[in-house]
Amino acid sequence: MRIRNFMFFSFLFFYLTSCDSNRIYEKNIEFEDRAWKVMDEPRFEFLVSDTVQHYNLYYNVRNSLDYPYARIFITYHLYDSTGKELNKKLINNDLFDQKTGEPFGESGIGDLFDHRLPILNHYRFSYPGKYSIKLDQLMRQDTLKGVIAVGVRVERSE
Repeated sequence: MRIRNFMFFSFLFFYLTSCDSNRIYEKNIEFEDRAWKVMDEPRFEFLVSDTVQHYNLYYNVRNSLDYPYARIFITYHLYDSTGKELNKKLINNDLFDQKTGEPFGESGIGDLFDHRLPILNHYRFSYPGKYSIKLDQLMRQDTLKGVIAVGVRVERSE
């Protein structure tokens, strides 16, 4: 029953987000065993054709109440089509309120919560082509229990 509910709400989440006209790319990768292992370095490739347009780049996190920390630390790496690293930064975001322990994010199924967190705002790509973003988790444990999936979203900035 739990798997059926998870699949239903996952479908619903992706269906509702598919109607967004500003989005040019969004993909999420689910982890086995509901955990993000340090050796898992998800990479997301997308195409940019308009170099005049500005873009917002986000990373998505789906976590459960099993996640043992209030915050998450990740490093993102932005690469061009030649593999040249254009941008890299360690960022952290709160997934739970540090005082109350209440989860942030949009509630999914029961104990699952979805977050869309900023990487770069109003970013302009220098030339058209294929770009990629790699995400690395930089937490105290090699295996982050409770991180179900991560992803990347690229949208036109208004």
